[in-house]
Amino acid sequence: MRTLYLLFSHQITPEQQADAEASLGVGVFESLPMDLQALFSNVPPDLESLHEYLQPIRQWLAERVQPTDFVLIQGDFGVTVSLVHYCIANRLGTPVYATTQRQSVDTVQPDGSIITQRVFRHCRFRKYELVK
Repeated sequence: MRTLYLLFSHQITPEQQADAEASLGVGVFESLPMDLQALFSNVPPDLESLHEYLQPIRQWLAERVQPTDFVLIQGDFGVTVSLVHYCIANRLGTPVYATTQRQSVDTVQPDGSIITQRVFRHCRFRKYELVK
């Protein structure tokens, strides 16, 4: 049974879970442990390099992810690029990201101000592709 490893700052939605089961054949969902989730979600902006910072997460992935698994990676741009590259280079599953449909509704208020509401709906998972 395939596992979807969750490397992002949100909880997976029921809609995303159902899609992963149907389209990716996923039966197990595994989140980062709390200490690694804190690292992933709170990247210090003053770091010159992420190499050492991400070592615990890379080690966690290397110990678990099989070639047939999937890794959902969405977060800080530098972290995302680094971990996607790491997974691909080391054949640690298939890195994917969730795509969404965005709907925006503007409501004009009596005083002339505008309130904008954005609704995001999950559409599908898409594989990361590295261009050579």
